[in-house]
Amino acid sequence: MACAQVPLDEQQVTEPGPLGKEQTLPALHPARKEERCFVPYKSPPEDGSPAEVEEFLERAKFITEDLEWLLALPHDKFWCQVVFDESLQRCLDSYLHLAPRGLDLSALPSSPAVADMQRSVHRTVFLTFLRMATHKESKDNFITPAVFGEIIYDNFLFDIPKILDLCVLFGKGNSQLLHKMIENIFTQQPSYYSDLDETVPTVLQVFDTILDKCGLYCEGATAMEPMKLSAHKQPTAMTMSQQELVDLILYLCDSTTTIHAFLDIFPAACSGFHSNGFLSRLTSFYETAVPDLEKALRKRNFDDKGLQEDLWKRLSHSCRKMVETAHLLLHHTCLQPILEGTHFSILLLKLTMYCMYFIILCVCVCVCVCVCHQGAVCSVSGAELESLLSCIKDLLPDLGEGFLLACLQEYDFNSELVINNILEDRLAPNLDKLDRAMPRPVKEDLPDVLNVRSNVFDDDEFDVFRRDQVDMSRIWKGRRKGEGAREMLNDKQHIAEQRARYQAYETVVDEVIIEPGESAATYGLDDYDDEYDDTYDMNQVGANDLDGDSLLNRRDQFVQDPALLRERAEARRATIFRPAPRPSNVVGQPKGQGQTTETFLDRRKKEANKSRVSNHNRRSMADRKRNKGMIPS
Repeated sequence: MACAQVPLDEQQVTEPGPLGKEQTLPALHPARKEERCFVPYKSPPEDGSPAEVEEFLERAKFITEDLEWLLALPHDKFWCQVVFDESLQRCLDSYLHLAPRGLDLSALPSSPAVADMQRSVHRTVFLTFLRMATHKESKDNFITPAVFGEIIYDNFLFDIPKILDLCVLFGKGNSQLLHKMIENIFTQQPSYYSDLDETVPTVLQVFDTILDKCGLYCEGATAMEPMKLSAHKQPTAMTMSQQELVDLILYLCDSTTTIHAFLDIFPAACSGFHSNGFLSRLTSFYETAVPDLEKALRKRNFDDKGLQEDLWKRLSHSCRKMVETAHLLLHHTCLQPILEGTHFSILLLKLTMYCMYFIILCVCVCVCVCVCHQGAVCSVSGAELESLLSCIKDLLPDLGEGFLLACLQEYDFNSELVINNILEDRLAPNLDKLDRAMPRPVKEDLPDVLNVRSNVFDDDEFDVFRRDQVDMSRIWKGRRKGEGAREMLNDKQHIAEQRARYQAYETVVDEVIIEPGESAATYGLDDYDDEYDDTYDMNQVGANDLDGDSLLNRRDQFVQDPALLRERAEARRATIFRPAPRPSNVVGQPKGQGQTTETFLDRRKKEANKSRVSNHNRRSMADRKRNKGMIPS
């Protein structure tokens, strides 16, 4: 096989020949091409008939499998197949010509199988062109840059029309990769710049053709022949057939979209377009053709209103792309060189002529905004996020949406940067650790407000949020017909409805007989303190008050500490059940005969308590007088 550090165009390989003998051939040789037939591409069917859908699916499957086989080949085998297999080039060219563009995707059948197969073909075709535009895959697999430029140019692997189609087909979500591809192609083969200069007049011919079909005369047109004065009137947008008008608008939409995509992805081409007077021709065409086409779409009668709406959408899209193309040309050929300080004196002189263009562009922008009704988007909305994920999934369908969402968040929702870093294996370390098949996190549903609300009608016969049907005979506004005030007052139905509820309170058990060995808890009763109840039955509350203001005392003692009440009850019970005191005997025996112990204790108790009434009652009496207002506080 090939030696390391040697370009493919200088490598020699030794392989068995037709007669079994070994032969030495260049690494790039037609004999090394594998015999494989690549089928051409056909666009998805519009009507979605089963036979056509089956044919498309089978053909697209063949294309996908063949291109995946091609991409799996080693470097030398891949280039042998690309350079010398004509069926491969026909297959790739057919996809560039027939693949649906952005506005055509809405008209495709909604079959999931067709959509999935179309995405697979789209992805493999893009990866094939991406590898074809790379002259160096690794330090061991590369082609000499100059030889690479000759190979792609001489074998028509790339040309200006193919590059334009690549931009319009794969530009959404892949502009950064496409910019590298096209920049490498133009850098390794400068002849493409000359081809671009020769292509611009052909692009300008698009505008002349549309003006001619509409019967309009463009003052800026560079007609090589004088206009013929025909005997019959030139057809216009109002008088041409409906099919001609449809083809004309489709032609304009495809052309303007392709030109803008190319200049947006490869701004270096703006200078070639500008040097051929593209900006002045574009502005004059907009001013002349667009109002005439808009008038035709508004005033002509269309049997199919859907077709009229689709044509209006495509014309509005074309107007926006023309305005954005003019902005790109002004920015990259005028404003940017001034900001960079190059050729300032020359460009300053040219600014005068651009003033006219700028005024026209302002008018175009206003018209375009009115036509398109589109506003600027300042943040990534939910729909835009789904669009970004869909674009990445089209190229990298094996990756999980959870992983792609993490990548988008890491790179500020720049899908181009995400795709570029994934393909070049340059993801951030925290993303490299993630599972690439990670699914999208499940979004938790918010709780239903109706399930947590509280209402007087919850779960009853009038709960319309949980019942599909409600007895409307039970609902009326105002007084029912035929019902007087007396009948309404005599209606005791509501009393009968509540009778069962209050009957539950009529059952009163005066006495529960507890058998031996059972407790009150057996019958669901708490232990009853009969002694506590007797205490309060024996105690006449308020009967022993010395003052007549019993109401004041009751108010002051309305809420008392339960612990204090229990303490007082215990004291009263002790008084009630305490045995009668022994009579005091302080006289005792005559002196000299000795005294008993009881007499000795009675005398000592008398001595200790003899002043209790005269002294200790003073404070309580003083407090009583103060409460009565007899003593100033």
